[in-house]
Amino acid sequence: MSAIITPALVVVDADLGGDRQSVIRALADRVVAAGRATETESLFADAWKREQLTDTGVPGGLAIPHCRSESVSEPTLAFARLSNPVDFGSADGPADLVFLIAAPAGADQAHLALLSSLARSLVDPDYVARLRSAGTPEAVVELVDEALAPEEAETAPAAPAPASGRRVIVGVTACPTGIAHTYMAADALVAAGERAGVDVHIETQGSSGTKPLDPALIAAADAVVFAVDVDVRDRARFAGKPVVQAPVKRGVDDPDGLIRQALEASTDPAATRVAGSAEASASAPAAKESAGAAVKRWLLTGVSYMIPFVAGGGLLIALGFLLAGFTVTDDNLDIVLGYSLWNLPPDGLGDYLGAVAFTIGGASMGFLVSALAGYIAYAMADRPGIAPGFVAGAIAATMGAGFLGGIVGGLLAGATAWALGRLNVARFLRGLMPVVIIPLLGSIVASGLLLLVLGGPIAGLTTLLNDFLSGLSGTGAVLLGLILGTMMAFDLGGPVNKVAYSFAVAGLGAGSLENQAPWIIMAAVMGAGMVPPLAMALASLVAPRLFTPVERENGKAAWLLGAAFISEGAIPFAVADVFRVIPASIVGSAVTGAMLMGFGVTSQAPHGGIFVFFAMNNFPLFALSVVVGAVITAGLVIVLKAFVRRSAPVAAAQPEAVAV
Repeated sequence: MSAIITPALVVVDADLGGDRQSVIRALADRVVAAGRATETESLFADAWKREQLTDTGVPGGLAIPHCRSESVSEPTLAFARLSNPVDFGSADGPADLVFLIAAPAGADQAHLALLSSLARSLVDPDYVARLRSAGTPEAVVELVDEALAPEEAETAPAAPAPASGRRVIVGVTACPTGIAHTYMAADALVAAGERAGVDVHIETQGSSGTKPLDPALIAAADAVVFAVDVDVRDRARFAGKPVVQAPVKRGVDDPDGLIRQALEASTDPAATRVAGSAEASASAPAAKESAGAAVKRWLLTGVSYMIPFVAGGGLLIALGFLLAGFTVTDDNLDIVLGYSLWNLPPDGLGDYLGAVAFTIGGASMGFLVSALAGYIAYAMADRPGIAPGFVAGAIAATMGAGFLGGIVGGLLAGATAWALGRLNVARFLRGLMPVVIIPLLGSIVASGLLLLVLGGPIAGLTTLLNDFLSGLSGTGAVLLGLILGTMMAFDLGGPVNKVAYSFAVAGLGAGSLENQAPWIIMAAVMGAGMVPPLAMALASLVAPRLFTPVERENGKAAWLLGAAFISEGAIPFAVADVFRVIPASIVGSAVTGAMLMGFGVTSQAPHGGIFVFFAMNNFPLFALSVVVGAVITAGLVIVLKAFVRRSAPVAAAQPEAVAV
């Protein structure tokens, strides 16, 4: 295993600039100069993207920016002791000791264990003091090697038994990259437990592997702490335990506060408890989440689980039309039930297979509203919310309330299940709550309210919305296309993009030969989302000198990504040059959206780009609209890069790496 840090990767008592971008870029330069990464901009972009997820400053004047990057060839540490401390977001002030952890995208667990070992050592104040007093880069390297050495010989110890008479807290720490904060939070919580006279046992779900907690420890625990920014794996192990959930960074910054909260929760009958589910329903802590953010997460969870039903169903319906013609809607069941592969209908195999595809697709689309409602309720109340949510969604579909009814039904079911789950019931009822009582009462309340009070008005509103969309033509349709196209390119997978995409997907099930407006909206959204990556590919091909070598390589991949409607192909360009790439993308995507709405092009598939051409009524016009938008965006990017001075990326404009 090669050395992770060398003196060439260390800078002592230097001024690397007044902000964290300058420091990260300077350390990325050292990694590249040492031959451990191919290009500074790519490494900086990946580290900066990680920085936007959670500040990497930690108490004690430390910062640990870190990332995995395709540009990194071997796991590497770069270190700077700054003469002018820089703010990395720690509550106790700026950092003067900065470690950049750069890991390859496919780093093995042995290397990642070494990197996490260093992170854990930085919790020790004595070790940090020695780093501050080290006089030379060589002395820093010796200290780092000292921190890494024990991990190489470490074997997994058996979980210790709880000390007699002491209370027990168990927990999980996890961060998006699983390299630094995961392990620092774990050690900080254990140390806080010692100060509080409590046995604390933490499972680190990080990149260097997970050692699950002993079930006996979990059973004996008085409370659970989840210091996580991602889902907790196998959450059902902790079912019924009082729980405190917070961002992983709080586990580093305020471990004593988390342990104190957990102890208070352990004696509070009204405390939130872990529901019996195999996975966490939240990637952000409820305690820190605003009402608006919570609602957005619930709705997006429902949409994300609904999309596979729509994708499979929509493509099968389109395939049915392709094989059997548009008359398949009238006689598909007669053909499927009355014939077989050994007794084909008069029009032959194509007619029969088309009817089969249409029937399966229709069944899949029939789950759309139920899945939307069920998984909204799941996001709110975990597994106990699924059954009442699905039932409420089915009632909404039966009443003609559509996806609006599904949203309302899911929220009602989730709120009811969540409230019932907080009741402090007798012990003999606890096992029945998630599997009998909550589904029963939740279904009665949510579905009953839809049937008796809300379903009729929502169905009427749904009819008005469908009539409005169906009646859009000319200027109205073009204006809607402009708006949707703008939203798709505004943040390349962020909240605005997701609203537009979710609106299109949620309405897709209402499309039909008589009401093609939802299919037209879907085509406009998909075409607009394809424009940014295709435009970046075109611009980097036409004007290569305006792009870095890494961007030119990304441009080659962006052809395929854009063609498949995967917006991630444009994100590396936007991260590095947000104020020129995003405005140009908005213009091209808006034009494409307007053209597709004006032409009335339809798509019955929610994803796939050019590869679902058979699900479109006019693929040539679809392709023309996308090409026009891509050419406009590419031209604007080239002009802006040639004549407008570049600005550094900022947190507020950072796009999210989500493909839609």
